[in-house]
Amino acid sequence: MSYARPPGLPIVDAKTPAVLVPARPVTPDEVAELCAEVRALLETTAGAGVVLVEIVGPGPPGLGAVDLLARMQLTARRSGGRIRLRSPAPALRALLDLVGLRFEVEGQVEQREPALGVQEEVEPGEPAV
Repeated sequence: MSYARPPGLPIVDAKTPAVLVPARPVTPDEVAELCAEVRALLETTAGAGVVLVEIVGPGPPGLGAVDLLARMQLTARRSGGRIRLRSPAPALRALLDLVGLRFEVEGQVEQREPALGVQEEVEPGEPAV
């Protein structure tokens, strides 16, 4: 039995993650609504179980943003997915590091992979490796 390939390019299902942009500041009453939205996005999109979250707005991020992101990540994990941060402010990244929360960041180099275009500095007189 043989199988003939159909003419043309193969059909590829693009897996574009959904994007969620909560307005800041988020009140405690809105956290549950945003978590429900994350759950709904994970169930309805073909984004490989990823929801992109972009935190924008005036002022520096506070512990409210950290609480929101932690709850959204917990909701996503319970739904079989995860969230990824898009363009987080340096202050938000520092605050997340301070409280010990790690989030995947869009465009971030994966662990154990060298960043593109990065060269190690060599001291004069060191032997070549």
